[in-house]
Amino acid sequence: MIVNFVDLKEQYLSLKEEIDSAIQGIINNTAFTLGEEVEKFEENFADYCDAKYCVGVSSGTDALRDALLVFGIGSGDEVILPVNTFIATAEAISHCGAKPVFVDINEKTYNIEISKIEDKITKRTKAIIPVHLYGQPADMDSVLEIAKKYNLRVIEDACQAHGSEILLRNSKWTRSGVIGDIGCFSFYPGKNLGAYGDGGAVVTNDPEIAKRLKM
Repeated sequence: MIVNFVDLKEQYLSLKEEIDSAIQGIINNTAFTLGEEVEKFEENFADYCDAKYCVGVSSGTDALRDALLVFGIGSGDEVILPVNTFIATAEAISHCGAKPVFVDINEKTYNIEISKIEDKITKRTKAIIPVHLYGQPADMDSVLEIAKKYNLRVIEDACQAHGSEILLRNSKWTRSGVIGDIGCFSFYPGKNLGAYGDGGAVVTNDPEIAKRLKM
């Protein structure tokens, strides 16, 4: 018997009537790019993430790239990220002209090894991108401490972490994506929350960041 890793057809059939109706509504209104439905989704996804703002983009890769561009990160800059991640994390950094600086992972969590981050920080380091994997967020308390010490931005790669939560030291359970300056999500069809096509979003609690993202 063949068991598909991701059975998108079975998923569709289980929601066929609801999905067909939604797609037909888009066709009837010819609202194929942005529009009211995207705005509704941005509002709902922001609420789901406990974020104040959500900006829809075309992919998770673009979400990461746009987050870097918002902070003016480009040629000559360095961005720290874990070695255990999809190529899009490093690709987004390269697209901006910056240099990806890889840090090894913790052998128990497979997320970025906190004790090795500071060894990779230089005068050119501008940001840290912790990647949340396998439903387990990175150690964000420690990442934020290091970022504050060196005046670095924190961009969460939550492209495969929709809905995951972490218990912070303030004893508050917090959704991935709203702990750093910006959280980036992917809606590639095989993701936790997949689109029929590609898609992505950036969430933040900073109104100025949200404004610049929209621009």
